Amino acid sequence: MRYPVRSPCKVLVGLHDFTSFRASGCQAKSPIRNLDELNVIEVLPSPYFPSATERETQNLVGQALSESNGGLSCSNQNKAIEESSLGFGIRRRHRCFIVTARARSFLYHQVRLLVGALKSVGTGDLTVSDVERILEAKNVTANGPMAPACGLYLAHVKYDLP
Repeated sequence: MRYPVRSPCKVLVGLHDFTSFRASGCQAKSPIRNLDELNVIEVLPSPYFPSATERETQNLVGQALSESNGGLSCSNQNKAIEESSLGFGIRRRHRCFIVTARARSFLYHQVRLLVGALKSVGTGDLTVSDVERILEAKNVTANGPMAPACGLYLAHVKYDLP
């Protein structure tokens, strides 16, 4: 991702009609959801997804970096992860990002559509105003491509029981 995705995160957080961010087959009665948190952080690439302990360590590093960048919780640590001595024909390693979305409930494919939009902003295919336009359009056809299911997984569910 070339561009910071902090601004689209801020646009999407809060109580909104997420019709543009739900699949056409979604059976939810209402598209209105409150997105409590939307975070994007870059982590070191690895051949496997980091364990919970490694993520916790990286989160501590990410929080320290975030605090040094003004304490923004919704940020893309825009540091390129480069290998030393890149020569002709040698490619850089892939870049890994962790997207955290927190809400009481989600619509069908909402997170995949959100991640797709954030990726498009990060690569420069969309702007923050495009994300606002997509949100206000209230039509899934206004949105860009959905992020593929591979690489996305449910990390944690928290129940607030009385």
